[in-house]
Amino acid sequence: MFEKESYDGTRERNYERLLKQLEALIEDEPNTVANLSNSSALLNQFLDRVNWVGFYLMDGEDELILGPFQGLPACLRIKVGSGVCGTAVSEKTTQRVENVHEFPGHIACDADTNSEIVVPLVKNDRVIGVLDIDSPELDRFDSLDESYLEAFAEILTKYL
Repeated sequence: MFEKESYDGTRERNYERLLKQLEALIEDEPNTVANLSNSSALLNQFLDRVNWVGFYLMDGEDELILGPFQGLPACLRIKVGSGVCGTAVSEKTTQRVENVHEFPGHIACDADTNSEIVVPLVKNDRVIGVLDIDSPELDRFDSLDESYLEAFAEILTKYL
């Protein structure tokens, strides 16, 4: 597979391999649940210093519902505009939060989470869900993570 994410200059190469592996994993599978399940497992294996990796999917126009994930049990429903996930949907932009305790309206599903990144899944100019990754570390995610996780979401969304 690949080594856990490292900070010695191989992060970009590891992320490139991750993207290739994602595409190979899902390109011939039409089932959304299977693809989201394997995608969350792949990211959970790849990323270090995280405690939750998964998806919330749109359920109607104003609410997200829990999808496939890796980690502790999570909040089932999140209103669009609420918390980090709901804000990512309403603003249709990635939310990279250094300290979730300072994020207005943060929804604490896991008390151990200190930072979070949420990437909207956009298909045909419509948000269909979000990729949500939590970490027990403050300021865990940087611009490189954001860039590659957005590319990950784009590849994944192409097959959903």
